[in-house]
Amino acid sequence: MKPPSLSPWWRRGLVMLVLLGALIAAVSWFSRSKPVAVVVAEVTLGKVESTVANTRAGSIEACQRTKLSTTSGGRIELLAVKEGDRVKKGQLLMKLWNDDQQAQQALAQAQLETTRKRVAEACTMADAAAREAQRQTALREQGFVSTAREDGARSEADARRGSCATAQADVRQAQARVEVTRVEQSRTLLLAPFAGTVAKIVGEVGEYSTPSPPGVPTPPAIDLIDDTCLYVKAPLDEVDAPRIKPGQVVRISIDALPRQTFPGHVKRIAPFVSAVEKQARTVDIDVSFDQRDAIGPLLVGYSADVEVVLDVRDKVLRVPTAALGEGNRALVVEGDQLVERRLKTGLANWEQAEVLEGLTAGERVVTSLEREGVKPGARVTVEAAPAKAR
Repeated sequence: MKPPSLSPWWRRGLVMLVLLGALIAAVSWFSRSKPVAVVVAEVTLGKVESTVANTRAGSIEACQRTKLSTTSGGRIELLAVKEGDRVKKGQLLMKLWNDDQQAQQALAQAQLETTRKRVAEACTMADAAAREAQRQTALREQGFVSTAREDGARSEADARRGSCATAQADVRQAQARVEVTRVEQSRTLLLAPFAGTVAKIVGEVGEYSTPSPPGVPTPPAIDLIDDTCLYVKAPLDEVDAPRIKPGQVVRISIDALPRQTFPGHVKRIAPFVSAVEKQARTVDIDVSFDQRDAIGPLLVGYSADVEVVLDVRDKVLRVPTAALGEGNRALVVEGDQLVERRLKTGLANWEQAEVLEGLTAGERVVTSLEREGVKPGARVTVEAAPAKAR
């Protein structure tokens, strides 16, 4: 039996429906959003640390550093060192003109010698008078001299003994005068209080050197540094200060030695808050190097940063901190789409965050959250992560 044929109208309608469906499919295909290129990181197990870092650049300091000036002012007569010289403890660094004081010392020394000779003379006569008094006593006991003669001899001996004591006192006074002139001369001498390196000298031979009176910022004559013992002084935000304790592990980075970190420990925490800038209150900490000899030469004043390790957890689930959005939300790649997850996190620092809930190992999270179009439900393509600088 021959099947009934469709009328032309029906055939035209079927063709129109097919064309309309194809048009709708084409519009849907071409109008759908293009995938967004994202950078992802895999959720892994590893170590996460809680750390705090300095708010402003710290600096390398010397354990001993002194800015020296003579006690009294005067014209510089001798500079015994130059900048960069290494000196020993007690070594002469600078001398002011003190010829007048040397003359006073010479005079005091001569007076001391004179009084010493007077002591020899007076005490010799006192000994002779004492012997004469003893002889007169013996003669009086034998009846050869009177009691008055004996008393006269004893009085003479006592007087001579007093003269000897006076002369000895004059010697002590002369010695004290010599010591005074020595102290006066020392006010014009600058000696190294410890072994170190001369960092800076202010003044030249013939110029006038003035000590720094209280409240007047006069430059010191010599800046002396002991560079055999160095440490880092760094300011931390006051809100972090209660969590810092002596002995905590520290990582030190020095601008002059890039891409290197050095182990250290917190040595001291300042007992006060510094307000160097308005609304910028910090607490200084001193950090010692654990392996100072392995670092090599360092200059006092190098800028340095410190990162204090507060807590460490090993073999925990972690993600890059860059993958965390507001409210600890992360975007996870499932197939070719992004799905939002809310996480519960633990320890965190600027690089890694511990994940307590919300992710499993091996999942991929987006770290390029700042890119346009990165949002839940977006179609994505995974882009290779940029290589880390070594």
